[in-house]
Amino acid sequence: MSRIWKTICSYIWWTYDRGSVEYDIMVTLILLFIFVAPVNFKDKPVERAPHQTGVVVVPDKQGGFIYQIDAAAVTGRDDETIRQDLLRVIEPIAGEVEITSYEVVKDRRGKITEYRVRVSK
Repeated sequence: MSRIWKTICSYIWWTYDRGSVEYDIMVTLILLFIFVAPVNFKDKPVERAPHQTGVVVVPDKQGGFIYQIDAAAVTGRDDETIRQDLLRVIEPIAGEVEITSYEVVKDRRGKITEYRVRVSK
């Protein structure tokens, strides 16, 4: 039993010389752990849209902000996808916010030119 304990201690304290069989076994075990271990940290880069050039931030009378976003940044047609597109543009600028309301601005021909969005933190 003491021989097994001595072997375990020698591996823990790494007492073997470089080039020995025991040293090679330890290095192999470490490399196997690094490359084969099924570790999933769910690590992904944060999906961020580049800052849109068509965003203007204006203070409102209630102490909040109104974001004027170019219509080209929004591809959705229903309310839910429009809100997701607007958040995708606003959150890189303002952080995590919630859309309280938005207004569609149209030109004389009825084409949507921009969205005016009120947010709250």
